Amino acid sequence: MKERVYLDWNATAPLRAESRGAMIAAMDVLGNPSSVHAEGRAAKGLIEKARAQVSEALGASGADVVFTSGATEAAALACAGRGLVAGCVEHDAVDAWVLSELAVSESGAVAVDAPGRTALQYANSETGVVQSLSQGLAVSDLTQAFGKLAFGFDWLGVDTGLVSAHKLGGPKGVGALVIRQGLDIAAQIKGGGQEMGRRSGTENVLGIVGFGAAAEAAQRDLARGVWAHVEKLRNILENAIAAGASETIFVGKGAERLPNTSCFLTPGWKGETQVMAMDLAGFAISAGSACSSGKVKASRVLRAMGYTEVEAASAVRVSLGPTTTEDDVLRFAETWLRAHTKFRARAA
Repeated sequence: MKERVYLDWNATAPLRAESRGAMIAAMDVLGNPSSVHAEGRAAKGLIEKARAQVSEALGASGADVVFTSGATEAAALACAGRGLVAGCVEHDAVDAWVLSELAVSESGAVAVDAPGRTALQYANSETGVVQSLSQGLAVSDLTQAFGKLAFGFDWLGVDTGLVSAHKLGGPKGVGALVIRQGLDIAAQIKGGGQEMGRRSGTENVLGIVGFGAAAEAAQRDLARGVWAHVEKLRNILENAIAAGASETIFVGKGAERLPNTSCFLTPGWKGETQVMAMDLAGFAISAGSACSSGKVKASRVLRAMGYTEVEAASAVRVSLGPTTTEDDVLRFAETWLRAHTKFRARAA
């Protein structure tokens, strides 16, 4: 029996060896990072090293990096009380804070007219569609773009950016809010004044250390052109599926997308059915964002892009990573097409 193939990197990336090693080494560091003795300073030093690693990888030398429990908490810290507007393509963690909605085109592009009040993700986790960011945006969700696209926070010109460790091979349960220097962000968790007074509570030293190591490794991968190779594999996958299932629609095909992401739909064939069939066959894929407590429902992102309820409910997302091989994607395409043939036979 062949090994399972993991094709759900946008949900979470496998833990990098660099991250694992850094966390194991940090386990022997005893002190509380808020303590002034040698042990405390050692723990604090690990946090500051990780902060520098994340900042360097993000191109954020002119910004503050505030560690949080993840991108969802970072979104709350960035968005609370700001009266934001956004398109319906934002992650739920941002959408929860949005007061009104902006128009979304068929390609997934959001029309921005007031950047200072707007939240706009850089890349969508479900479709992979990449937005053109405007100078002066209030909030940008950089979670999926970080480590996959070459950018610098300093030259994006946004006020705040959300990032998460486990999307680029770090541990789950740690992320960061990147804040343009000089911007006043009110703390949502108050107490001892950790993280420059923006986020109180004893820091998750192990998680932060793992995040820093993962960010540094991800930056090296990007510089080496790893994701350009992944994009070629994504295209091989889509061409193979298109050749055998001509009615299948590839979302965002004509737009700029993340190099690893393919969202496609076959009208009438429920996405959850496809996910289960592929799971039984040894492939991990998804039917959308993985941050909805296991719920599978028609994507509001696809509905906002103009797809019908039936079409949106039939979408699946395949997201590749640096360890994905050509054999992996060809085996998946072959397996999916066999299931597709059975679906068509039943529907006839």
